[in-house]
Amino acid sequence: MSLPLPALRHNLDFMPSPSPDHPGLFIRDPFHFSDAMLIIPPVLVECLQCFDGRQTDLDLRAALVRVTNDLDVSDIQQHLVQTLSDAGFLEDENFQRIEEQRRGEFAASSIREAAHAGAAYPAEPGPLRETLERYLADGSEETEAAAAPDGLFAIAAPHVSPEGGWQSYRAAYRMLRPEYRDRTFVILGTSHYGEPERFGMTRKNFATPLGEAHSDQRLVDWLAARGGPAVAMEDYCHSFEHTVEFQVIFLQHVLGPDVRILPILCGSFAHSLYNGGNPEDTDRVKGFLEALGELNDREGDRLFWILGVDMAHMGARYGDRFEAAANEGLMSQVGARDEARIERINASDPAGFWELVRENRDDLKWCGSAPFYTFLKAAPKSRGKLLQYEQWNIDQQSVVSFAGMSFSRG
Repeated sequence: MSLPLPALRHNLDFMPSPSPDHPGLFIRDPFHFSDAMLIIPPVLVECLQCFDGRQTDLDLRAALVRVTNDLDVSDIQQHLVQTLSDAGFLEDENFQRIEEQRRGEFAASSIREAAHAGAAYPAEPGPLRETLERYLADGSEETEAAAAPDGLFAIAAPHVSPEGGWQSYRAAYRMLRPEYRDRTFVILGTSHYGEPERFGMTRKNFATPLGEAHSDQRLVDWLAARGGPAVAMEDYCHSFEHTVEFQVIFLQHVLGPDVRILPILCGSFAHSLYNGGNPEDTDRVKGFLEALGELNDREGDRLFWILGVDMAHMGARYGDRFEAAANEGLMSQVGARDEARIERINASDPAGFWELVRENRDDLKWCGSAPFYTFLKAAPKSRGKLLQYEQWNIDQQSVVSFAGMSFSRG
């Protein structure tokens, strides 16, 4: 009797092959359970529909015969199934083993290793320092003239590639002064792959080419205990997510490698976005926001807040049926809508900000909405200031917007 084929994992990345010499469908694992990357030839792409957990090897055989016009497809069938399984792309025993091993390795490690060194930024200390110095030094006279206002206690910087967003990183991180060095930096980053309405935390120190940033375990433990069921402790997403890591390397460069951090990944507030209301209408979100607000009240100026946030994501890469060009055409309208949201953030108006986010179920696709809202609820009555706003073509058809911002106590 024929049995159902294992399902293709639903949380993989699928995109057209980036190689003209190897056309087809490119597949990779954004969770880094598997490091494999596959290109499925065009003729076989249709056959992936058979891996839905319901269809059988007979259905796959029939599909292969149809697309190849060949009755002898046994070798192709076996190779396709085996390749997907070996890559860890199927919901089968092999993937369960890979997942358990990766989660166990992260849980057992005492540090969070740099996941993006050598790709998004240099892996050696010297070249990394030179790169960061170049990013922060360009236009320094203009930036220093607008240096930190009294009562500064938070900045927002992008989490886009530093190469693309260096001017906004510079605008934010040039605000930091040496006297902030002894504070604990609460880093609110976007969790691109974590569960909605959850906050990912870890006790692990963050290792980078510049050294080791120390997790403030006292505050981590307090917030984990008080944050309730919204807390995902030792969240595996920390092992590969870039939104906190990029902030750490800038912090280390400006204030020293052994800065003290409280890293928090903010999952999307999907329930509120799609069902109406505010994020705290969900009990577990409400409990965490109240705990974070209590932490802010209790610790005061012993904390400094860092938001690792991007804004709009528009164009073909993000599912839109148009090609986006930074600051041109439709992106001019996006800029105006971004500005309206930034105004609500600067006015410390979380309800007004979220009302704008909910419009059309956030068709601007702001991936930084949850960290922004979390900050506004935890640290109310702040005074925000826009330092730099940018739109960047991440590819020829797609644009990301982001900004550098500062916040002073009201």
